[in-house]
Amino acid sequence: MTDVLPLDDFLAEAKSFLDTNAEPRREETFEWGKGSDRVGLLDEKSDQQELAELDAAKVWRRSLYDAGFGWITGPVEYGGRGLPAGYERAYRELAAQYRTPSEAPFGIGLGMVAPTILAHAVEEVKARYLPGLYRADIVGCQLFSEPIAGSDLAGIQTRAVRDGDEWVLTGQKVWTSGAQYSDIGEVITRTAPEKPRHKGLTMFVVDMKAPGVEVRPLRQMTGGASFNEVFFEEVRIPDDHRLGDVDEGWGVALTTLMNERASIGGGGGGATNVGLTRLLELARHQGLTDDPLVRQRIVDLYVHQTAARYTSLRAMAKVKAGQTPGPEMSIGKLALTMNMRRTADVLGDLLGPKLVADSGEWGTYAWSEYVLGVPGIRIAGGTDEVMRNIVGERVLGLPKEPAPRA
Repeated sequence: MTDVLPLDDFLAEAKSFLDTNAEPRREETFEWGKGSDRVGLLDEKSDQQELAELDAAKVWRRSLYDAGFGWITGPVEYGGRGLPAGYERAYRELAAQYRTPSEAPFGIGLGMVAPTILAHAVEEVKARYLPGLYRADIVGCQLFSEPIAGSDLAGIQTRAVRDGDEWVLTGQKVWTSGAQYSDIGEVITRTAPEKPRHKGLTMFVVDMKAPGVEVRPLRQMTGGASFNEVFFEEVRIPDDHRLGDVDEGWGVALTTLMNERASIGGGGGGATNVGLTRLLELARHQGLTDDPLVRQRIVDLYVHQTAARYTSLRAMAKVKAGQTPGPEMSIGKLALTMNMRRTADVLGDLLGPKLVADSGEWGTYAWSEYVLGVPGIRIAGGTDEVMRNIVGERVLGLPKEPAPRA
C-alpha cells in the first residue's frame, strides 16, 4: 500500500501554489448605496462576457490540475491524486481564503457528469473523458428534461435506436445549462418504448459537436439566456459510450440526479442567506426595522433558512462518510426554493410598487431580477412538485401519486 502524503505537507504544497497563482481574499463589507446592487439568482451575461469567463476558468482549472489539485480524491489511473476526502475539504477551506476565477462553467460537468461516468462507463470512456473534464479540456452538460415530460424522466420520448455498434439518437431536450459551450453531454433516452415507464431507458455520453446536434438559447423573463433547448437529428453514438446496461438507464440517472440535487440544495440556501443580509439592510433603509410584522417575517425567514442549512449539512455529512446520496437531497433542494419564495414574498411587502417600477433608487428595483429568477431555480434539478412526490413516497412512506387518467 502506498504511503499517503501527510496532510500538513499537502497543505504546505497547496499554500505555495495558491500564494504563487492567486491573491489573498480581502474582507468585503457591504455599504448601502455603493457598488452594484444586483442580487440576481442566474448568470446574465453577454456572449462575450460568457466566453471571457469560460477562458479564464479554463486557464485556472488547467493550472490547478497540473499542480495536483484538480481532482484530489480521484483515482490515480484516471488522472486523480487518490487522496482521502479530508484532503479535498482541507484544500477547499484553504482556497476560500484566496480570490480565484469562477469555476461555474464546470459545475455540471464535475458535479454530475463526471461522477456518473466514473460509476457507469467502460474503462476506455473513463480514461478518455475524466482527465479532460477535471482539467477543463472538456466541458460537460446534462440532457434530461424534455418539453412534454418536464422533470418526469420516466415520461421522456427522445429515442435511441441501435444500428450495429452504434445508436441513432433523435429527439429534443430542454432547460440545458451550458450546452452552448459544452463538448460532451450526458443524455437519457428511451430505447424500448414497449416497456414500462421506468424501464427501457438508456444513458449515453454524446458528442455535442457531432452532426445533427443543434443548440438554441432560451430567453428567460429576467432577460438572460442561462438555459438552452437541444435538438438531436439522427445523431450517431458509439455503443461504448453507453452508460450502464441497455434499458437500465433509470438507475444510472439516479446517480446523476442525487449528485445534482446535492450540488443545488447542499448549500443549505446559500443564495437566500445572501438575500437575508441585504433584506435587513433594505428594511433599515425603508425605516421598517421597528415594524413588528416586518421583524416577524424576517425572523421567520431566518429560522427556515437555518433549518434548511442544518438539514443539508446532515445530508452532506452522509455523503462525506461514503454513503450514497438519498432523498435528503430532494429535501434540501425543495427547502432552498421554498425559502427563495419566502424571500420574494417579503420583498413584495417591503418594496411594494418599487419592486416592479424602476424609480432609480439604489437597492430597490434590482430585486426584481431575484424574484423573476426564482421560477428557474424551482425547475432546475427537478420541479418542486417532483421533489414533494419523492419526499412523500420515499421519506414519509405515503402512497404513490395516482396516475393521470387516459
